[in-house]
Amino acid sequence: MEWHIKCDPKEIARYVFTPGDQARAEKIAKNFDSYHLVTQSRGYTVYSGEYKGVPMTACGMGMGGPTLAIGMQELANMGADTFIRVGSCGVFQKDQKTGDVIIATGTVREGGTGNAYLPINFPAVATFSVLRALVEASEELDLPTTVGVGIAGDSFYGPRDSMKRELMVKAGLVSAEMESDTLFIVGAYNGWRTGSILASDGDPGVIKPEDKEKIFRQGEQNSIKIAIHAVWKLAEQDKK
Repeated sequence: MEWHIKCDPKEIARYVFTPGDQARAEKIAKNFDSYHLVTQSRGYTVYSGEYKGVPMTACGMGMGGPTLAIGMQELANMGADTFIRVGSCGVFQKDQKTGDVIIATGTVREGGTGNAYLPINFPAVATFSVLRALVEASEELDLPTTVGVGIAGDSFYGPRDSMKRELMVKAGLVSAEMESDTLFIVGAYNGWRTGSILASDGDPGVIKPEDKEKIFRQGEQNSIKIAIHAVWKLAEQDKK
C-alpha cells in the first residue's frame, strides 16, 4: 500500500493521465468506454477504465511539482510507466487565444522539484514517442494544435518580470503552467514516458467574459480527446 494513493495496484493502468484538476480527471474518465472511481486520498482522485479495450487511469494530482512527483512515483510503484499531463495554461504569443490546444515539446525549468532529481542544465523534454502520438492524434481527429516549448514554475501569484516575459515571447514560448517541468524531469530520471497537452485559458482581451469559460471548456475537451486517442495509439504500438 502506497503512502498517499490508497488502492489495489491491480486497479492502476500502465497508461496514466495526470491533470492537476481533480474534476478534469473525472472528465477524462467519462470519455472512456467504461470507468469507475478507484480512490480519493490525500488530494489524489483516481479513476480507471477502458477505451477500445485499453486499460487507462486518470489521476487528479493537484497543483504544482511536489504533488505530481509523489503521485507519479506511487502510480509507477503500482505499474504505471506512461504519464500524459492534460492541463491548462497561459500563453505568450499574440496569435494564441483562449481554447487553443498546445502540445509541449519541452519546458523551461522554473520549478524546484525537478532539481532534486536532475541538475538544472538537464533539459525537460517530452518523450518523443508520446509527443509524436499526441501530434498524430490531433491530426487524425482534425483538431488543430500548437506544438512548441513552454515554461513551468512554482509561483502562480509571484511578482512578474516584464523584461523576462518579453524575452520569452521573443524566444517563441507558447505556454505557461506549473507541472510539466517536473513531469518531464521525473520521467527522464526514472525512465518513464511522458507527454503534455494543454488547453489555453489565457485571455487575449477580445473575448467577452461570459463566452470565455465556454470556449476554454471546448479546448479542454479537445485536449482530452487528443490525449486519449494518443494513448490508444501508443498501446497499439506497444503490442508490436
